[in-house]
Amino acid sequence: MRPWFATDCWLPQGWASNVRCEVDEHGVITRIDAGATDGGCERIDAAVIPGMCDVHSHAFQRAMAGLAERGDGQQRGDSFWSWRELMYRFVARLTPEALEYIAAQLYVELLKGGYTSVCEFHYVHRDVNGAPYANAGEMSERIIAAARKAGIGLTLLPVLYMTANFGGVQPHAGQRRFLGEPETLLRLVQQLRSRHGDSICVGVAPHSLRAVPPAALKALLSGFAAGGPIHIHIAEQTREVSDCVAWSGQRPVQWLLEHQSVTQDWCLVHATHMTLDETGALAHTGAVAGLCPSTEANLGDGFFALPAYIDQAGVVAIGSDSNIATSCAEELRWLEYGQRLQLGRRNVIAAAGASAGEALYRAALRGGARASGRPVHGLRVGQRADIVVLDPEHPSLIGRERATWLDAYLFCAHGSPVRDVMVGGQWVIRNGRHTREEGIARQYATALRELTQG
Repeated sequence: MRPWFATDCWLPQGWASNVRCEVDEHGVITRIDAGATDGGCERIDAAVIPGMCDVHSHAFQRAMAGLAERGDGQQRGDSFWSWRELMYRFVARLTPEALEYIAAQLYVELLKGGYTSVCEFHYVHRDVNGAPYANAGEMSERIIAAARKAGIGLTLLPVLYMTANFGGVQPHAGQRRFLGEPETLLRLVQQLRSRHGDSICVGVAPHSLRAVPPAALKALLSGFAAGGPIHIHIAEQTREVSDCVAWSGQRPVQWLLEHQSVTQDWCLVHATHMTLDETGALAHTGAVAGLCPSTEANLGDGFFALPAYIDQAGVVAIGSDSNIATSCAEELRWLEYGQRLQLGRRNVIAAAGASAGEALYRAALRGGARASGRPVHGLRVGQRADIVVLDPEHPSLIGRERATWLDAYLFCAHGSPVRDVMVGGQWVIRNGRHTREEGIARQYATALRELTQG
């Protein structure tokens, strides 16, 4: 790996000038110095920031974007639950090849959007008839192949999905491709770890409390002895909360915290509908709240209690979820804007006099590294050399002082200033283009025609 030199670089302590970074053969930073000379190494005359982790993605849903935006004819009748029926019909036709092509297209778009790694919450395991593939990892391997083709860092989270609702309600036909047992999923995790080693991180994801009964959740977590990231959907919708109360007498986050040892390895995705007591209790565990503002807005989920969570040292991260948006700046912007709309004030997450852009980016960077289980916590020794280069001559940044560059990146929504992207010391985006994007786009188009026609 060649060292690189940046005239302006956002380090953990803030903006610095003339930064030289050395990277080993594994793509890990071994030395980084400010106030250095370039020493003849590759020079970046632009603004360098650390790449962001997307902590929650359903890759195949990228192909659905824009297909669920028609009213259902019933006053206030359209909801997450009606959207879900379309998703079931869509996934029923998904082939392994289509999944790989869609995921590769998505991952190129994520890279262009400032993400350098992604946590794939992967629950399509079976064939179109609901039968296991000869290779249990068939669909997982397609996700891995897509990530490698695009060059994005990957945390793969095979999902356990067993029931249609709380209390062991039997799954219906639309869910047949998701189904599995704890023992099967744990074997898949071991298979993927043995095959791919440290090139990816493999965790587990009990889909939700409504889809994984208590005994199965306990078996999955007990068998996950090697450890790693644990992600779960929780408290996304008010109906989910009321169903959980009817089943157990407790709200979802309340039930989980009482019945499981939730630690820093956990990422609770959405966690939208919590009481103040739940918010504080979750913050104190050190677990990450995985927030997906564009999807949560699209599905009408509601607002996360961000100020209360941050005030109690809660850790947050961002995800693209259904992938109607693929820009980390857009997710962070709408995370802040949602709070402004709800609370009727500005600069909600930033301390007095501080930069809102830097506060948001720093919080999501920390949470993304924790949720991914990978060393992607910024530009420091021991972390991956994942960087995003912002063009200071882009209309969003031109004429701005360096101290406001992250504010302009997140809040000046006039095109993307992302120029180049490096993952693990290797350039994957140069001058706004991915080296393989034409071929990946052609394959994506083929997959879309097969899924949406006939």
